[in-house]
Amino acid sequence: MSSSIQFSQQTLAVSRKNLAPERKICNPFVVVCRASVADTQTLPKNSSTSSLKKPLMITKNLPHDIHDERKVISMGKSGRFGGKFVPEILMTCLTQLEAEFNLALHDSQFQEELRTALRDYIGRETPLYFAKRLTDYYKDKNGGEGPEIYLKREDLSHLGAHKINNAIAQAMIAKRMGLKSVVAATGAGQHGVAAAAACAKLSLECTVFMGKEDMEKQASNVLSMKLLGAQVKPVEGTFKDASSEAIRNWVGNLETTYYLMGTVVGPHPCPMMVREFQSVIGKETRRQAMEKWGGKPDVLVACVGSGSNALGLFHEFIGDHDVRLIGIEAAGFGLDSGRHSATLSRGEVGVYHGTMSYLLQDEEGQILAPHSIGVGLEYPGVGPEVSFLKETGRAEFHSAMDEEAIDACQRLSRLEGIIPALESSHALAFLEKLCPTLANGTKVVVNVSGRGDKDAATVLELIQT
Repeated sequence: MSSSIQFSQQTLAVSRKNLAPERKICNPFVVVCRASVADTQTLPKNSSTSSLKKPLMITKNLPHDIHDERKVISMGKSGRFGGKFVPEILMTCLTQLEAEFNLALHDSQFQEELRTALRDYIGRETPLYFAKRLTDYYKDKNGGEGPEIYLKREDLSHLGAHKINNAIAQAMIAKRMGLKSVVAATGAGQHGVAAAAACAKLSLECTVFMGKEDMEKQASNVLSMKLLGAQVKPVEGTFKDASSEAIRNWVGNLETTYYLMGTVVGPHPCPMMVREFQSVIGKETRRQAMEKWGGKPDVLVACVGSGSNALGLFHEFIGDHDVRLIGIEAAGFGLDSGRHSATLSRGEVGVYHGTMSYLLQDEEGQILAPHSIGVGLEYPGVGPEVSFLKETGRAEFHSAMDEEAIDACQRLSRLEGIIPALESSHALAFLEKLCPTLANGTKVVVNVSGRGDKDAATVLELIQT
């Protein structure tokens, strides 16, 4: 077995100052909170984070070379971000998962089965669509000049979002490992639907945890999950709470259950696996751009919740420094309102759900509740690789408010006849600020990560009020 997947203990840096009040940590992935300069402490072997009475403060500043991002994004770490901050009980399970993932990547039969599923089941490749009327709209506002806008149509994938790319691949790995059931968590419901469909196709039991608030907003997706045979379990709260509950369920059933992570968070190798299976988006985009105009895109734009669709588009182009990578977070009611999901704009480094990344947290390291009109963007953290792209400056990150996303959704619907998800609408909203700054003919690709059927009632209600 490769030494890169043999782990035993985690060396943590622990602050002795300003510790939060004593509390019980119920989630085995929640190790910490705020990062600060401190002395180091090794987590004892066989210890469980659920037994800790005070949150550990993490500050592991690993060196990284900002000129070679691909070299650093490996071994479970993206610069100082990522890692495995989990109790000993999960280490063996995660090591086995990484080994199986590495075998699958080099298994020609698995790769052929995945290519067939992507083509015949999901309907890939998805189009790179020239949005002529949207392009003309921004040119008219700028004296007849402006960028050419293309849409990567992930909304045309089976089930209407990019989530199925990862779900089908991970369900295939679960099957390879001989596991009988899958557990997942979902916010907007798109990952839940994708997991349910993949499990139905591969004859796996499926349980999806979803916040009660989200179930009310995304009722159509709840119905779809049930129709596909999944058991949908409501959880008080939103996506972050559903994630915690799904993890608890998985930890209690490690011998029979596979935790199907839907985004690029969690302990290694989960973020790497999701990014790998979503990277088909960027690979197709490179090839399609070459076919359409004989070159690369100049600018890539994607919404950022925790980061799966953004990394799916960006990863292929990380080494192309002439391609701008722009991620758009949810500013909610405004960055100063306290009601937003702009982790990269307002967050600080800490550990949550088993990985080190930027988080929304208070002065004592307690996780803050995120908000966005796009339910799928409501997560208090981002993936480690996304955090690394921010820290190195390879990608730039901005934000769009709820109102701007609603306007963008309506604009694309009426100019192009395409109803985008409210999550994707945040990326589209940024075109209002981006387009006036770009030279005539600049090639911009926006990732339409999902379709907006699920959000139509919400948008119409807000437009009419």
